[in-house]
Order: sequence, then structure tokens, then C-alpha cells
Amino acid sequence: MVLQIDLSALKANYRALASHAPGSRAAAVVKANGYGLGSGEIAAALFEAGARDFFVALASEVAPVRQAVGAEARIFVLSGHMEGADPGDAIPLLNSPGQYFRDRAMRPDRPFGIQLDTGMNRLGMESGEWAGLKQEILAQNPVLVMSHLACADEPGHPMNANQLVAFREMTQGVTAMRSLAATGGVLLGAEYHFDLIRPGIGLYGGQPFSDAQPVVTLSLPVIQTRDVLPGETVGYGNTWTAQQPTRVATVAAGYADGIHRALSSDGDVPRLNLLAGKIRCPVLGRVSMDLITVDVSALEEIPAALDLLSPLQTVDAVAGIIGTIGYEVLTSLGNRYKREYL
Repeated sequence: MVLQIDLSALKANYRALASHAPGSRAAAVVKANGYGLGSGEIAAALFEAGARDFFVALASEVAPVRQAVGAEARIFVLSGHMEGADPGDAIPLLNSPGQYFRDRAMRPDRPFGIQLDTGMNRLGMESGEWAGLKQEILAQNPVLVMSHLACADEPGHPMNANQLVAFREMTQGVTAMRSLAATGGVLLGAEYHFDLIRPGIGLYGGQPFSDAQPVVTLSLPVIQTRDVLPGETVGYGNTWTAQQPTRVATVAAGYADGIHRALSSDGDVPRLNLLAGKIRCPVLGRVSMDLITVDVSALEEIPAALDLLSPLQTVDAVAGIIGTIGYEVLTSLGNRYKREYL
């Protein structure tokens, strides 16, 4: 199983998103092991493309990124300074008064940032907490004050404007760098950009950045083929029955590799295709732990592998079949894939 990552496309996506905010510094989000693609390799490529600020979710994610980008880059930890999780040479984005006091007691001279809650009710200091500590915190010179948009993927959603107003009000008098926009926020326009943008999923070819270049190709090896006669069934539960002679290939991948079981066919109606070049080959029956069965009757020759992800079938296309998002598809890709960086 080969997961190919096109680093030139990754870099092009970074530069394209940066160009949407020419007055802002462009960071890169490489959390969750670089969205499942390998945080070290991803961060190194983005550093080559010009990124000097990187965001991870947890302190435990810092080490491979630091090794890839060296001492020059800044690494921000979105979860802040949790108890027992020393951010080391990274910059924690402190989310609560408790985190603030812990960090200042343990790291009094080290850089830090602040995350504000502007209405998402997930992470960040609430307005009352911030008001009570604002002057004390600003006197210690945080390097970044940020918040996160809840509905940036929906440009017309009123929550975007509400959070923008709240962020402006909460950051009045702040001289540190300010940041509000991830990928969706970058695309909302200049008023959301502030000093630093934080693209994530758009770097990896996902929505809402519709102009992104595809970054990932996932090829699954064909183990065996067989001819199935009318009336015969395929896979667990006999959920798919041949209506005509069908050439069936079995490929080496399954839900243990992040290919969701909900991508199984709906009885005799396929939900998902694998690709042989441009030819679509329907998945038959249930996706099992390690194997998928596919109708390859349309192929003159059976290839060594079939593609699940390609420029013709993106992570968002696969995600849409089961009502999820491209983020989940990418970050679910397992460790059994051989990752090749182009």
C-alpha cells in the first residue's frame, strides 16, 4: 500500500494561500502528524516554501517538527500548557487563567501566546477572564494573541462577523501579533487576516480551498482476482450478489487502514469506486478489516494497484460519501501505508 505525498503541490498550496493575505505572515498547521502525512517531512517542505511559524495540537507533537525545521522556526502549541506537558522550546497558547499561572510559574522568562474564546466555546479565555487578566498578561509581552472561527467554511454565516467583532474588541490595545484565520478565514477576506494566518487543511488539498492542488495519491495493491457468476455473493454477510458475470479483484486495505466501513456498498448499490487511471471500479460488498473487493470487469488488464485517492477522487469526495470531512479521511490513514514523498 503506497501513500504518495506531492510536496511540490503542498508548497504550491502554501504559497497560494499566503498570496491571499499579502500583508500577513503565513504560518502552517502541521498537527495530527501533519494531517496524517508525516509531520517532519511536511514541516521541512513548508519551511522550504517559506513558513517560519508552525502550529501543533499537543506538546508531544513538537519534537519531529523541531527536528525538521531547526531552531529558527517558531512552533506554537494550541492546547497550551497542560499539566505534565512541558512545551519545552515551543510556544504554548495559554487557554485559561489556570494555564497562564502554571506557565508563568514554571516558565517565567519563556515566550507564550494567548488563545481567546470569541464564541466557539471550545478553547480560549472567555471575555470576563481575559478582561481581568489582560493588563497583567500584556505587560509580559505575549508573542501572539489568537482566536478560532467556528463557521469559516460557510462564508455567509453570521457567526463569522460576530466573532470578528468580538476579536477586535477583545484585542484593543494589543501590540502583539494577532491571528484569527485558518484556511477558511483566509478565504473570507482581508479583514480576517490580521498579522498571522494559519492555513491547515488547504495546504493538504482539502476544502474549503477549492483552488488547492491535489497532494495525496493512495494506491492499494491487488492481491487476487476471480470470476463471480450470477447469483454468487461477495464478502461478509452476502450483502452483494452478482447479477451478471463479474470480474472481482481483492485489494489489500480495509478499515484498519482508515478506509471507513461505511464506504461498503449499499446492498447491490456501490457507494465508492477505486480507480484504474480514469476508469472507475465499484467497491462490492463490505469493507473488511484488511480487504476490499472491487468490480474490475471494465478493465482489459488488471493493474498491480488501484487508487482510492487521486486527483480524480479527492479526500473530500471520499468523505462526502459517508457524510464526513476530508480532515477525517486524511488523519485516519494508518501506519501500514508506505509513505513516498515526491
